[in-house]
Amino acid sequence: MWWQLREFSKDNENVSNHMRINKKLVVLMLLSAVFSHSSAAACSDPPAREVNWAGCNKQGADLHNADLSRAVLIRAQLNGANLRGAQLEGAELGFAVLDGAHLDGADMESARMVATQAKGAHFTKALLRHASFSRANLSHADFSAAQLQSTRFYGADLTGANFTHANLEAATLEQVHAAGAIFVDAKADQAKFLSALLNKADFHNASLKKSQFDQADLTSADFTRANLTEASLTEATLYKAIFKDAILDNTGWNDYKRCLLGSVGVCR
Repeated sequence: MWWQLREFSKDNENVSNHMRINKKLVVLMLLSAVFSHSSAAACSDPPAREVNWAGCNKQGADLHNADLSRAVLIRAQLNGANLRGAQLEGAELGFAVLDGAHLDGADMESARMVATQAKGAHFTKALLRHASFSRANLSHADFSAAQLQSTRFYGADLTGANFTHANLEAATLEQVHAAGAIFVDAKADQAKFLSALLNKADFHNASLKKSQFDQADLTSADFTRANLTEASLTEATLYKAIFKDAILDNTGWNDYKRCLLGSVGVCR
């Protein structure tokens, strides 16, 4: 019995030592990663693919048509920067500041802009498919005619943002704050607006087939001539919402009723 206890004690000691070594290795790896990240960031480096400008101040910089594909721009200051036509595919822009920046026509496919601040930024005709703007501040940003298929805006501030003629097919706008946002002539089929704040939003002529507005606040929202075929508005707030000439074929209404085929303007 005593030798079994001794072996058990040795085993426990070996496990403890192994765990301590592993912890030290993890700490060393983390310190190494932090050191290499900070040492690799060189704010004086010219614009290039995969450049590391993390935390760099590039306010007002002229970077039009620059190739910044997969660049590391985390926490970078890019207020008012000129990034028209820039290549930013797969770039990391988390927590960056882009207030008033011009990104018109930029290629930002799969770029990550989580918690980015881009108030009043211009994304006109930008390619933003599969990009992520989760928790970003995009109030009064201009996304007119932008390609935003499958883009994520989860929890973003889109107050007064402009999506006129934008393509938002299968985009995620769950829990966004988008009071007064403009979606005129936008294509947002299968988009998710779940629990979104969309009071006074303008959806004139928008294509919203199979889109989801469940539990959204649509107070005074305007859906004049919008196509809501097979869309879902379950438990949505529709106080003073306007549906003049809106197509409501097989639309799921806020009271769980399903509109009859041929319903226009009124759910029948």
